[in-house]
Amino acid sequence: MSLNKHGSYHIPVMLEETMAALAVQPGGRYVDCTLGGGGHAQAILERSCPGGQLLGIDADPEAIKAAEKTLGAYRHSVLLVNDNFVNLQSICIKYDFFPVHGILFDLGLSSMQLNRGGRGFSFQHDDSLDMRFNPGQGVTAADIVNTSPEAELARLIRTYGEEGYSRQIARLIVRERPITSTLHLARIVEKAVSRRTGKIHPATKTFQALRIAVNLELENLEIALKQAIEFLGFEGRLVVISYHSLEDRIVKRFMQREARGCICPPGTPVCVCGHKPRLKLIRRHVIMPSGDEVRANPRSRSAKLRVATRLTVPNDCLATDEMEVLWAEIKARAWRKPVLLRKLQMVFAMA
Repeated sequence: MSLNKHGSYHIPVMLEETMAALAVQPGGRYVDCTLGGGGHAQAILERSCPGGQLLGIDADPEAIKAAEKTLGAYRHSVLLVNDNFVNLQSICIKYDFFPVHGILFDLGLSSMQLNRGGRGFSFQHDDSLDMRFNPGQGVTAADIVNTSPEAELARLIRTYGEEGYSRQIARLIVRERPITSTLHLARIVEKAVSRRTGKIHPATKTFQALRIAVNLELENLEIALKQAIEFLGFEGRLVVISYHSLEDRIVKRFMQREARGCICPPGTPVCVCGHKPRLKLIRRHVIMPSGDEVRANPRSRSAKLRVATRLTVPNDCLATDEMEVLWAEIKARAWRKPVLLRKLQMVFAMA
């Protein structure tokens, strides 16, 4: 997600590629798990008319407020929920919003979060060290940097920030505590690293690591992906845009695993896992933003999009003749008609 150079308009990353990956169609039902400024959501609603529906989820209450304005013209077709996507299952069940034609995750920070002060996401502003997506969460970045043992800080910065200077940074943080603000922390990291390497600020990786830790981003992503596959309708699309290697690695491995049959450990003489493929990879390689997009929106440069489609898996809870009828309807894409949603919801509930 991003804004233009004036910071006044939300520019969704890889918009056309995302719409193509979701295969948005009239009358479809979609879930945007990371609503942000509502750019992708708006495009989904525009292209799913007439009859399209969208469930938009975001942990940040400010994002929900912004999306209410952006999506005001579609208020009868959109449901906005201020919650974390780790609760995707309970949200979809609560609002009777399943199965769906597509689920989108646009991970990382929105430019709205980066450009607005007061949240501690960026060292471009001198703010308190918060970094929580939802102010109602418990632990803040200040709690972590001011109370964690040095070894734990080093591990966190190395693991979540992929920072080679993690021990030096952790050592200086502990020596300089208490850390009171974003600029205070950025200066400490810059001093610990002692020199700039590459194109990014020395504190970038440390801030990423703290934000990931505060919001349990990687743990929540793994949980949410497992939930998402359960609520995708047959031939529904799962689309994920990630912005760093830790996220992309989780998404890649999840999709590859669910696209395989047997997942027994190598060397197992006979399959005992009983695993059946539930996804089919649409593209085996990631989709990257074009050169033109990167020039127009530099924050899109690290984006990677992966897409897979839900496979039909026989349900043992239904009689054979019922399954034959249902499968015929599925292959004809008839499940996409609202009249069959209830029948499919029963299948999902029994699975």
